[in-house]
Amino acid sequence: MTKIITAITLFICSLLSAQTQFEQGMGKAFGLWKEGKNTEASAMFERIASADKTSYLPNYYVALVNTTSAFAEKDKSKVDLLLTKAQDVLDVEFIKDQNNSELYVLQALLYTAWVVQDPMTNAQKYSGKIMENYAKAKTLNPNNPRAVFGEADYQLGGAKWTGVDTKPLCAQVDKAVELFATFKPETPFSPKWGLERALEAQKNCKK
Repeated sequence: MTKIITAITLFICSLLSAQTQFEQGMGKAFGLWKEGKNTEASAMFERIASADKTSYLPNYYVALVNTTSAFAEKDKSKVDLLLTKAQDVLDVEFIKDQNNSELYVLQALLYTAWVVQDPMTNAQKYSGKIMENYAKAKTLNPNNPRAVFGEADYQLGGAKWTGVDTKPLCAQVDKAVELFATFKPETPFSPKWGLERALEAQKNCKK
């Protein structure tokens, strides 16, 4: 009986230790990202992902870091590398779970990065996929502020070319801002980004 209790205690301790290592690693990776060390942050998230196959978050942040980096990158070959890496790890998480609203939001954002890189070539190719992914994200979680805002923001970005009425889109931006106020992330590391961009879009809507 003592052996069983000892074994259980050791198992619980190992779980707590693993959890602590995960939290420490994630904290360090976020710190690097905040410092603008995107490559180092991505590498740290990758290491965490290889050590912990249970959480989607490390690979999610590998994809998010590389996708957001691509928006600011001017070198086409570097953009290709960043977005390919992002897509590879996102595909890994989609295989595990096709019902995660956040993954579809990120997939839409990744496709948007391709459009921004080369609008003339990629807008027609990816616009439909972007809207499909936001629609799926909203179906899975209608209260996901990133899904509501992302869908409206993408359409607002193209409004001057498509000529769509922006009032309903601006109403969706307002809704997203309200959702951000009540949104509660599942864990300390769960996605909670997007409010600043939504507030900026809200200001532009009122101009």
